[in-house]
Amino acid sequence: MKKLLLALVYTALTTGANPALAADADIILPLLEGDLKKLVVHEAPKATSSAPFELADERGRASLEDYRGKYVLVNFWATWCAPCRKEMPHLSELQSEFGGEHFEVLTIATGRNSPQGIIKFFKEVGISNLPRHQDPKQALASQMGIFGLPITVLIDPAGKEIARLRGDADWASDSAKNVIKTLIAAHTKS
Repeated sequence: MKKLLLALVYTALTTGANPALAADADIILPLLEGDLKKLVVHEAPKATSSAPFELADERGRASLEDYRGKYVLVNFWATWCAPCRKEMPHLSELQSEFGGEHFEVLTIATGRNSPQGIIKFFKEVGISNLPRHQDPKQALASQMGIFGLPITVLIDPAGKEIARLRGDADWASDSAKNVIKTLIAAHTKS
């Protein structure tokens, strides 16, 4: 009897949890077009890493936990990465349009990238509104399963990974903007 009761409680909890877990996927999947069709939306949110990364301009360290409370699009990139050069202006446009209280684009150069090289890269591609954070020893990237660049991870306000895209994408596309706009609207309603 005890096992049956536990099974019923477990089933009730998981059944009750599934709509909430699937909510982001239900919102995102119908909006994916073009490059964004490569976005893998998780059935259930996944834990992220608490490994610290270095803030730009030697301002200390932070972790993804510091960004809880908003959607965060984390872009792992490197100065030597050609697709990153193509993608960065799109991320900048997304930040310009939606960055603020409910959303932020977080760029983290992973591996060997000198601060001077990052500054030069941002200057060459015309970026002034994105952070120049670094993960030089790839602790965060490793714990997040980042192999190959660029990889962009979408994190929900609870600090969980809800989607991931390998390779570059047009983050300034109508599809990407609709995803972010719709997620923000759904989050601010609740």
